[in-house]
Amino acid sequence: MRRTAVALTLLTALACGSFVGSQAVSAASASAGGGSGGGAGRGTNILVVGIDSRAGLSAAEKRRLHVGGKGCNCTDVMMLVHLSQNRRRASIVSIPRDSYVEYAGTTATAPARRGKINGAYAAGGGPLTVATVEKATGLHIDHYLETGFTGFEQTVNNLGGATVCTDKPLKDENSGLDIGAGRHLVDGNRALRYVRARHVNLRPGDLGRVRRQQRVVDDLLARLTAEGALAGPISTARTVHTLLKTVRTDERTGLDDLVRIGWALGHLRADRTEFATVPIRLFDHRVPGVGSTLVWDEARSAALWDALGADRPITGDTRIQPVAKNPAPTDPARFAVRVDETDVAAALRGNGFVVTDTSATAPPQRPAGPPVIRYATGQEENAATVAAALPGARLQVDPELDAVVEVTVGARPVQVEAVTFDRNVADGAPVTADHLRCAEAPAAAGAGAGAAGAARPGSAVEPSGRR
Repeated sequence: MRRTAVALTLLTALACGSFVGSQAVSAASASAGGGSGGGAGRGTNILVVGIDSRAGLSAAEKRRLHVGGKGCNCTDVMMLVHLSQNRRRASIVSIPRDSYVEYAGTTATAPARRGKINGAYAAGGGPLTVATVEKATGLHIDHYLETGFTGFEQTVNNLGGATVCTDKPLKDENSGLDIGAGRHLVDGNRALRYVRARHVNLRPGDLGRVRRQQRVVDDLLARLTAEGALAGPISTARTVHTLLKTVRTDERTGLDDLVRIGWALGHLRADRTEFATVPIRLFDHRVPGVGSTLVWDEARSAALWDALGADRPITGDTRIQPVAKNPAPTDPARFAVRVDETDVAAALRGNGFVVTDTSATAPPQRPAGPPVIRYATGQEENAATVAAALPGARLQVDPELDAVVEVTVGARPVQVEAVTFDRNVADGAPVTADHLRCAEAPAAAGAGAGAAGAARPGSAVEPSGRR
């Protein structure tokens, strides 16, 4: 009883000071403009957004954060978190910023407007953003959280840093990202570069970036859970209080709501935490006056929202993520293949591969055995795509090759199989946290917190501790 009283006293004390100066927003205030709430549904839905705004940043801060250029005052990151009714499962769905949707707010005097979903914030702030997400998904948003560039940086620092990982080096001049292969504990500045990068050397664009954002969120949840920061009402309230130093909420979201949500997230197993990205049908849909946009796959995205509305798991649902007969990890139309046999070259070309026929220089006598697929280090996924089309082929690393995958056909008859590349699988298929997490061993820690800002890009950084 005494422990309960102490917890309630702490919660009350924190609640009295947590929201001073915060910017309150509410979907309810946008409902008069035609937003569709879609009913209460089951479970709890939280919309978490990161804002792309340079307002208030000095030139020195822009250089430090590597956010030069003009901000759009729009949402740069958008995640919809669904916490199940029984608090035993969480589904975190990323909504790409360039998703082409119809904004909420349509009335008899205000015709429907369409644009990138991130533009809803510029048009109507948090309220229109919430209402637009409700209209596009049919789900009711219960709570709203928002932060900006410096808020994200400080949040990561306040929570003890973030773990980022990659199996290959990643570099993006636009965001300032430059890290080597492996697993790295980084401060908020470098975490920001990791989650913002859109022009990396591997899988450029929003979907690869979104997957990196999901990994950072998963790592923070896993580490806070392991450290006991979400173990009980007092520890969770302290963590929430730290979060609210840099994150704003809507007027319907109180400290008690966030403590309940945090406590529930802190008790979830990794196989009960799901991550996904909205399935995309068109990846470069050009719209006059809007630019390049992403168009959702109508059937698969509808199945996703239906599952969340019915409080069902999204992993394993073949309506959301169909199972391909012969999946390929990369797009066969985006890399070059050299084949030394005419019929095989033609068959691969007919299945979407970019093929150069080198049969004119092939040896007069074929070597025994199946085809041999040779590839350079770093071309493993492309080689696997070719192997999917040539069942039984042998893979062989060849350091002398460049970005071309080379096929030498042997004496054994070759059967060329059709492959299916689905970019949604490669970068955004529904997975549980235990399949999303970094598998690499932690890199050696670098300098302490005081040296984090000067650490070599790509090195492991020890961030400041949680305060």
